[in-house]
Amino acid sequence: MPALNKTDLLDVTNKEFEKLATLMDQIDEKSSLIKDDDDTSIKDVVGHRAHWIDLFLGWYADGQAGKEVFFPAEGYKWNDLKRYNADLRSRQAAMGWDDARKMLRESTSRLVDFLENRSDKELYGGPMKGANNQWTPGRWAEAAGPSHFRSASKYIRARRKEFQ
Repeated sequence: MPALNKTDLLDVTNKEFEKLATLMDQIDEKSSLIKDDDDTSIKDVVGHRAHWIDLFLGWYADGQAGKEVFFPAEGYKWNDLKRYNADLRSRQAAMGWDDARKMLRESTSRLVDFLENRSDKELYGGPMKGANNQWTPGRWAEAAGPSHFRSASKYIRARRKEFQ
């Protein structure tokens, strides 16, 4: 069930990030770079999660500024996600495991700062500007943060089993 207020959103964000951080700390550089059948590695998943937090923060800022908001990004539609994610993996190909982890920690810190500096009304009082749907900024933040952290944790646990 999604969070319905700032306190719960901060709690779930911190809780899910800590679970993911614990798992990330158990992965070495070599293992983080091993590709799966979809040409994706643990490092790729972590870099992806960091990137999507920044996408969300950009969507919010653009909407607040009255700018056009590109979902998920300029030149892509939601049905282009597979291509977008492949392009992102390509852009992040030279990134190492330590850099991916650092990027996720920094993005998460920006997300937590964002949440801490918004009221319940700003997060849950109505649809996010520019989103063209009924999702609130809080719901978008949860999708970009803790929901993505949960799926990354699940992915890492599954990959760890493959490695054993």
